[in-house]
Formats: sequence, C-alpha cells, structure tokens
Amino acid sequence: MKQTKILGAVTNQMYKKRFKDLLFIELGILSYSVGYTAFILPEKVVMGGVSGISALLYYATNIPAGISILVLNVSMLIIAFKALTKQFVVRTVIGVGIMSVFVGLLQPFFQQSLLITPGQDKFMHVIIGALMAGAGLGIVFSHNGSTGGTDIVIAMLNKYFRVSFGRAMQFIDCTIISSSYLLFHSTETIVYGVVFTLVASYACDYVVNGTRQTVQFLIISKKYKEIADTINARVRRGVTQVEGKGWYSKENVELLLVLTRKYESQDVFNLIKEIDPDALVSQSFCHGVFGEGFDKIK
Repeated sequence: MKQTKILGAVTNQMYKKRFKDLLFIELGILSYSVGYTAFILPEKVVMGGVSGISALLYYATNIPAGISILVLNVSMLIIAFKALTKQFVVRTVIGVGIMSVFVGLLQPFFQQSLLITPGQDKFMHVIIGALMAGAGLGIVFSHNGSTGGTDIVIAMLNKYFRVSFGRAMQFIDCTIISSSYLLFHSTETIVYGVVFTLVASYACDYVVNGTRQTVQFLIISKKYKEIADTINARVRRGVTQVEGKGWYSKENVELLLVLTRKYESQDVFNLIKEIDPDALVSQSFCHGVFGEGFDKIK
C-alpha cells in the first residue's frame, strides 16, 4: 500500500513537470514566432535553419512560412528517422507542431496589422526579432524541448559520418543565409542574416546559461575556520575543506572550496577581505552546478 502511494506521488510529480515543461515550450515558441513573423519576415531577412529556408520560399513563391516549416520538418524526420532517438522524435514533433500553428496564425495577422514599417529602422527590427527568437529558443531548450529544423539533418550526419555538430550547423546556416543573394542580389541581406544569427545565438545562450552562472572560489588562508563559519552563516553556502601541502614550503595548508551564485560572489569577496586581507583567492566561473542549493539535474 505504501509503495503504491509513493509510486502514485512520483507519477503525479512527473506529470506536473511535463505539463510545466510543455507550458514553457509553448511560451518559448510563441516568443520565437512573434519575432519571426512580426519583425523578420516583413523585413525580408533570411536566417539559418528551416525558418530561413521557409522565409526564402515565402519571398520567392508566397507559400506561407507555417506550411513550409511543417512540410520541411516532417520530410527531414522521415528521411532521418532511423538515426534519431524516440525521445528526440517525440520532442521534435511536439515542437514543430506548435511552431507551425503559431507561425501559420501569426503571419497573416501581422500582415494585416503591421507592428513595424518595413524598411524603416531595419537594423533595430532585426535585433528585436533576433532577441525574441533567441530568447524563445532558450526557453524551449531549458525545458527539454526541440524545434527540429536542421538539427535533424545534423543528427543524421553525426551518426553516420561522424561530422562535428558545430561545423555542420555552421556550414548549413551559412549556405542558407548566402543563398539569399540568389533571390535579392544584395550582400546587405546576407549581413542582416548573419546579425540575426549572432544575436539570436547570444540571447539563446544567455537564457539557457544565464541563470546557471556559478562562481567557484578556492581560498587559502590561515583564518580558514573563521572564513568558513562566516560564509556558512552570512552567505548561507556550503564550504568544503581540503587538506593540501605547499610544494615550496613543504607546509600543510587548508584550502576552502566554495560554490556560489554569481550575484553572491561579491558578498564572499567582502567577507574574505574583512577577515583576512592577505588571503589567496582564486575565482572561476562555472557554466552550471547541479544539486542541492543549485539547479536540478534535468
């Protein structure tokens, strides 16, 4: 009976997490879709990925981007199905389905109710669209989502030909962006595509890693006990004591290892300076720390 209750509680918690993830994935894709349809398509900018191919098709043939995104992603999923994991396929189908609906609904809406005047402040429009798109993708990735795109092709190439993921993505994105020259005969369009890609990548990385930025301190001080107690009491962070030995002096030393959030790092510095201004302190940044007191392992 007790085991059944525990199993039920775990299952309930799992469903709650999945619902929360789905909610944030929808929010992220909505942000991406608004940036794409309200700021990028009206300015005739071509970026990398399936969205860039869909934009090219829309400019050349007037086929709605939502339809192109759906058809291209489904086609790539069918071709690369054997090279993909079941989990990746499920996540991609959900993400692509939601994006196709949002883009399909928002594109005609923003054609009728323009938020911007195309051609005026184009650079600013590209920046805003890129920030919204990148932040949206960051939210999606942070909640175990996927929007498919050229990731499908890259996953297949990586499995069968051992092609580097990063290099393959750069090559495909550069090819798509450069191909806009064939349609517009303008290097300016290529530049705007590159700007979009760089800004969107930065925004995506910031959302994914920004909240995870953690600082690691390595402290060597004769007053290590006082420093450790004070960090415990005032910053409320754990401290690990490590025994070491100076190679030159051959004397035993005590090292303190402390992990804090980035915004707490100045407090730690102030405490160390207050207790022992002569302490030796090494500081380094971590992309992420997972466990109690930090981020949960996903």
